Amino acid sequence: MNINRRRFIGAFVAGSAAVLSPRAFAQVKSADRPDLLPQAMAALDTHGFRIANRNLVGLVDFSAPSRDARFHLVDIANGRVSTSFLVAHGSGSDPGNSGWVQRFSNRPGSNASSHGSYMTGNSYYGQHGRSRRLEGLDADNSNAWQRAIVIHGADYVSGQLAETQGRVGRSQGCFAVSRRDIGDVLDRLGSGYLLYAAK
Repeated sequence: MNINRRRFIGAFVAGSAAVLSPRAFAQVKSADRPDLLPQAMAALDTHGFRIANRNLVGLVDFSAPSRDARFHLVDIANGRVSTSFLVAHGSGSDPGNSGWVQRFSNRPGSNASSHGSYMTGNSYYGQHGRSRRLEGLDADNSNAWQRAIVIHGADYVSGQLAETQGRVGRSQGCFAVSRRDIGDVLDRLGSGYLLYAAK
């Protein structure tokens, strides 16, 4: 009886996962309290005089593969993730296109992701559509503005790609999210918020 019940529960769980959309499935797997949250909170304290909006932080966990929803919006009041999104990393951080960040760089032309604290700036419409500028606040990402590292939408980021290829595409160092999610990300993470990226 116990064996049959376990089989039934296992089949139910597998069936439930199958009917979830790729985006919903990625969000189910995201951590409620990310491991990097203490570092993000320390960064908020360090740069608090620059950060006008402190009720929410963006947290990108580059220790996770690109197939996972690793761009978290964290509610500061309770320290919990409210929403998570797929996000690309730079091709210079993953030359072999493995889906994992191998290294960071702040060098112009590196096409790599940079780690550290960013302050979100104004939104604008550019070659990728609606986007948001970022200012690097640390030595490791101080060239973000010069490198035009921004948050933007991209066709190479989607739940379908994450599911079928086991990874999403790579950016030139920007935080690229899906076309479906970009409006939500930019609306919720407006100007004057902290975005913290690390692994």
